Amino acid sequence: MKKTISDFCFRGLVGGGFGPLVLAVVYLILHRFAGVETLSVDQLCRGIFSLYALAFAAGGLNVLYAIERLPLAAAILIHGAVLYAGYLLTFRLNDWLQAGTKPLLIFSAVFLLGYLAVWVVIYAITRKNTAKVNELLKKQRAEKA
Repeated sequence: MKKTISDFCFRGLVGGGFGPLVLAVVYLILHRFAGVETLSVDQLCRGIFSLYALAFAAGGLNVLYAIERLPLAAAILIHGAVLYAGYLLTFRLNDWLQAGTKPLLIFSAVFLLGYLAVWVVIYAITRKNTAKVNELLKKQRAEKA
């Protein structure tokens, strides 16, 4: 358990560094497409702290996949649920998402589609790499025989 917590913290610190970078991209997009010209010190600090916390959590959560006794489906479900809650909280805290049913449904659909797309890519890459490793093992066995 101690190793899992230290791994979470290490991965979180590594991931956390990307938070302010992502925030800069978000603010550039808001400037370009939503006409945001100025930010208050409060908005900027809230954005930096919230995106750092979100990136820390996202980076740290990857430790779930290293817990061998946790089934993959459970790890994916926990990971997705915590990320969803984190993104939703961050978007609401920074006023990037309006209150209401329609914005929440759109946000949820976009999150779900994005999360599924990432997992489809991960699955395809893993499957391809596994096939390559299996082919190499077959060749090695054939050479030894």
